[in-house]
Amino acid sequence: MDDAAPPPAQGEEHHPSLALVNSAIALPGGHTLDLLSTPLRANEWLSRRDLTPVDADLHELCASRIRALREHIRSLFASRAAGLPALPAALAAVNDAMTRVPTAPLLQWDDKNGPYRATPHPTTAIVDHALATLATDAADLLTSADAERLTACGSTPCNRYLLRHGRRHWCSTRCGDRARAARAYARRTGNAPPQGLTQSP
Repeated sequence: MDDAAPPPAQGEEHHPSLALVNSAIALPGGHTLDLLSTPLRANEWLSRRDLTPVDADLHELCASRIRALREHIRSLFASRAAGLPALPAALAAVNDAMTRVPTAPLLQWDDKNGPYRATPHPTTAIVDHALATLATDAADLLTSADAERLTACGSTPCNRYLLRHGRRHWCSTRCGDRARAARAYARRTGNAPPQGLTQSP
């Protein structure tokens, strides 16, 4: 089994929420590669996107909150891509993440220098800020013109999402090759493709 993560899908470079959804990758043979499977891996993933310090020292509770938001955003992306109503619990989770931290710089007061404005960012709120950033990005994506291009990868068993460019429905060259191999197999044998290979839409 190839455990190497595929390259970023189209759109991830502009939307960290898309990268978040794609951080649990379904692989052939029923395997999954979860880039957030441990607190250390979750911290590495977040710090690479400047969402947490490298030394944030996340605990399992924090990592599980990030994974939970990932599933809620995935649900919303799936609903949008399929033209279906959103699950209320997913909407509530994203809205809760966005409103958990202040978005405006608050008035602070320093005894020596007097008043100033700053957004609180204590160490205990690092994950809240990361989740708020990811949830806000998801909301921005879902309400932007780019939402029309949001689609699931067309190569089974891949479960990643991308912003479609032209007719391309694959998140990576690897998935495109798998889909083409499935079509070739079906033409050659007149049968359904082997498990793990399906035809792209």
